[in-house]
Amino acid sequence: MTAAETIQLTVNHPTGHYPVYVGHGLLPRLRQLASSRGPLAVLTDSNVGPLYADQLAASVVLTMPAGERHKTLATVAHFYDQLLAAGLDRGATIVALGGGVVGDVAGFVAATYLRGVNFVQCPTSLLAMVDASVGGKTGVDLPQGKNLVGAFKQPQAVIADLDTLTTLPAPELAAGMAEVIKHGLIANPDLFEQLDGGRRTNDGGSDTFTGSVQALRPAAAVIATAIQVKRDVVEADPFEQGRRAVLNLGHTFGHAIEQVTGYETGHGQAVAMGLVAAANLSARLGYAPPALQGRIERVLQRWHLPTRIPSGCQPAALLQAMGRDKKKLDGRLRFILLRDVGDVFVTSDVAETAVLATLQALREKI
Repeated sequence: MTAAETIQLTVNHPTGHYPVYVGHGLLPRLRQLASSRGPLAVLTDSNVGPLYADQLAASVVLTMPAGERHKTLATVAHFYDQLLAAGLDRGATIVALGGGVVGDVAGFVAATYLRGVNFVQCPTSLLAMVDASVGGKTGVDLPQGKNLVGAFKQPQAVIADLDTLTTLPAPELAAGMAEVIKHGLIANPDLFEQLDGGRRTNDGGSDTFTGSVQALRPAAAVIATAIQVKRDVVEADPFEQGRRAVLNLGHTFGHAIEQVTGYETGHGQAVAMGLVAAANLSARLGYAPPALQGRIERVLQRWHLPTRIPSGCQPAALLQAMGRDKKKLDGRLRFILLRDVGDVFVTSDVAETAVLATLQALREKI
């Protein structure tokens, strides 16, 4: 595969379908790829906007401060005011240019502004490319927890321009790898094995990764493989009524870690810790062999991801944060557990004592 080639996938949903493009040099081709007409309103953040917004020939560029703490209803209201001031009507298309935070906020704005306008995702982080940009979930945080207000809004297209990864800091590349690893664990053992063993130097045309995150530049084919896992799950369960819950592997723990650390722990890093916790809890309950945790830790460490919960996170505080998780059903927490790589399931039959024991076992030693 050459750098010039573009991979196209199709995501089907209850009211239609949309394309996902993965390749290089795609942002200037947005109108063509997304079949977009009318004015473009780019919603971006203070990190990404100055780097890439000028490639989109937008009618208006609106910028939010970078960071999860700005993923709020106040930011959404500010965008509404700016869109109205710019005279944007229902013929406009809102373009999310940024990582997962921008995609969530811009998608929620697109779902609700004038009762809904067209929406295009242009994810610029690896995490957003392989996870947040596909599936139609949007939302913002409340003080009580993550993503407690939101809507389903399917994009018109997802355009993953790999050139944007060249300016992504190494910790953010690692964060994206947490979701790639998660997708391998959920439904693609071959991908997981590749990430475990693929340490070949990336020459720009290889379909494997270098073992050094500093030099990591994901090949389009591997990103597309991770996206395919997400696509297959969301097509089977577009409104998160059943199977789609498996995509939250590691997230019940991870969201709690984010919240308890005041979002000082990034999402991908928290998910990595959550994957280890899920494996530990699975073995503790007798579902998975104890060796599975070690395999997962080895892959995470290879991609410079943490495997232990910060020592300052008290198990009781984490459990309390989990209690505010929107994924509860009938007042009970749902956990995504593993039997093996590629074999995951959802259960609410988990004793708090087992969860607390896992959280205690995985805390960093002072």
